[in-house]
Amino acid sequence: MDIEREYNVEPEGDADNTKDPAEVVAKLKEEIKVLRKERDEYLGGWQRAKADFINARKDDEKARVAFVKFANEGLLSDILPVVESFERAMGNKEVWEKADASWRTGVEHIAALLKKTLAENGLKEIVPVAGSVYDVARDEVVGHEKVENETQNNTIVVVVEKGYELAGKILKPPKVKVGEYKK
Repeated sequence: MDIEREYNVEPEGDADNTKDPAEVVAKLKEEIKVLRKERDEYLGGWQRAKADFINARKDDEKARVAFVKFANEGLLSDILPVVESFERAMGNKEVWEKADASWRTGVEHIAALLKKTLAENGLKEIVPVAGSVYDVARDEVVGHEKVENETQNNTIVVVVEKGYELAGKILKPPKVKVGEYKK
């Protein structure tokens, strides 16, 4: 780059040497101010773009983590009836005790493995406690039972079926019967 041409500075020894060096220096200083301002604008824009990119990357990572959490939601929901069937089969004590002991052990082992795998994938059982306050956001009321004590009004009297949640999201609400007090 030829500075002399860029800033209209005449080379030394030129016949028409009318430019004042103080003017040239003043003009160069002004040009430096303009260039510094321009540089700062570009640097600020680059820094904002870099920060936006980092934030976008963080947001994408959060979205990916959330996606992975709920990616298997449909599959886990489809498996829940199988788990419940195991529990109903083992819960029928009369019939269960009549089955061969080694067969029962095998079925219990399979059910335990299934539950363990589901738990490792984030599935949690929701088992309300009888006597606790009915949670309208969590529990599904399948019936009411008369209670004699007013303190038992709107409390869980019977847990009909436990529920399940995945990463804080309810997949299947627990089914309960709630106490209803009438004077």
